Amino acid sequence: MPAAPIADETLAALACPVCGGGLRMHGAAIGCDAGHRFDRAKQGHLALLAGRTAFASDTAEMVAARDRFLDGGWYAPTAAALAEAAASEAPQARLVLDVGGGTGWYAARVLDALPDARAVSLDLSKPAAARAARAHPLLASIVADAWSGLPLQDGSVDVALSVFAPRNAEELARVLAPGGVLLVAVPGPEHLAELVEPLGMLRVDPRKQERLAERLGAFERGAVREVRETLRLDRAAARDLVLMGPSAFHADPAQLDERLAALPEPIAATLAVTVAAYRLR
Repeated sequence: MPAAPIADETLAALACPVCGGGLRMHGAAIGCDAGHRFDRAKQGHLALLAGRTAFASDTAEMVAARDRFLDGGWYAPTAAALAEAAASEAPQARLVLDVGGGTGWYAARVLDALPDARAVSLDLSKPAAARAARAHPLLASIVADAWSGLPLQDGSVDVALSVFAPRNAEELARVLAPGGVLLVAVPGPEHLAELVEPLGMLRVDPRKQERLAERLGAFERGAVREVRETLRLDRAAARDLVLMGPSAFHADPAQLDERLAALPEPIAATLAVTVAAYRLR
């Protein structure tokens, strides 16, 4: 799917990462009236970065593994829960923001549930953003550092998504429109627990929900959807699962292949994810 032009409505919601001013087309470039200019890559994504970042982003290899795994449908129940929540909580939404949106896979499915919406997928990884630019014709892909500030106007977002991603609560509160909803998907303690020891994966923080509540103190938790299924993975899918996320930074691919070869197929793993809706107090 080729990357679509950034719609005028979407562009109007974006903000210059340097000065916070509004963005518009200036010839072939996108920029603000203060003179800051940002080029759109040939792959379709727009880089809105104000400077260097201290954070590591997903590599091309990690993004490719995630693409294969998600396209396999293994996490389709989580995407369905997010789409259902968006349609229930904000059926008239006009703009969706996916912070840490990766390849745009989740945002695309949420868009399909919201007939009037467009979306922005924001990620620090250029390889992920390049894929997100082609994930859906109504999805704009932005490279940005969420911890340096979200490059969006105040109150411009109707639905914000945070799917297995860090959350800048102050910035999310700023960009949400009155009555807007934040949908957060986090793994439960039992999520993929069967794979931690055999495949050397990182464990889910047992205090994750507690830490989430602390970070989202300005928000009130609403409807919750629990996703619980047993995945029966082949070895290729299990390999991609390890190499698509944080565990990839610690994994030795050769050792991983040895560990996988020792496991019988299918490889059972628990999908345990909580999807919760939050609104500002």
